[in-house]
Amino acid sequence: MNTPTSIQTINGPDGKPAFVVIPYADYVAQHERDHNLIPHEVVRRTLADDVPPVRAWREYLGFTQAAIAKELGISQSAYAQQENSTRLRKSSREKIAAALGISAEQLDI
Repeated sequence: MNTPTSIQTINGPDGKPAFVVIPYADYVAQHERDHNLIPHEVVRRTLADDVPPVRAWREYLGFTQAAIAKELGISQSAYAQQENSTRLRKSSREKIAAALGISAEQLDI
């Protein structure tokens, strides 16, 4: 059965599929459903600049350490220690992620 589709496949020089084009509305709907995306800027800061994921996210989202610390009910210096920790407890990661407005899984870079 040939069902009409709004997806277009573009083949490369070798005749194999190289690109898929979808309607913009479909792309936006799919993007809104996937809440675990990580922006390129966050990945780059984490991997290329060796910045902890929590810090990369905080800076990307435009928060200060003081603002996140206040949201968590801790001092700025206590938050700074957590932000730079390589071994955050699961509960701390979840609280920080919630304060940043992201999922804890998005801190797994």
